[in-house]
Amino acid sequence: MFRRREIKRPGLTTVRVTHGLLRAEVFKSKLESAGIPVLLEYESIGPTLGITVDGLGEVRVMVPDDLAVEAEDLLVEEEVDEEEEET
Repeated sequence: MFRRREIKRPGLTTVRVTHGLLRAEVFKSKLESAGIPVLLEYESIGPTLGITVDGLGEVRVMVPDDLAVEAEDLLVEEEVDEEEEET
């Protein structure tokens, strides 16, 4: 049975976990446009087959520890903007 494992990268903090690469790429673009470097961590088979079951489609958006608070603030602003557009 496939068992998910938490991936820890020294010096990096996971600021979001998405289901699917497309949403993670949107987060990455938003953060990089603010000058925050981003690492997307995911299982390679998920995007290849389009699988989002049992963690295979999960994408972790990771940033340097010292920029995590700023990244979180930017992503919260993004979510608020999206909610306002939907109403």
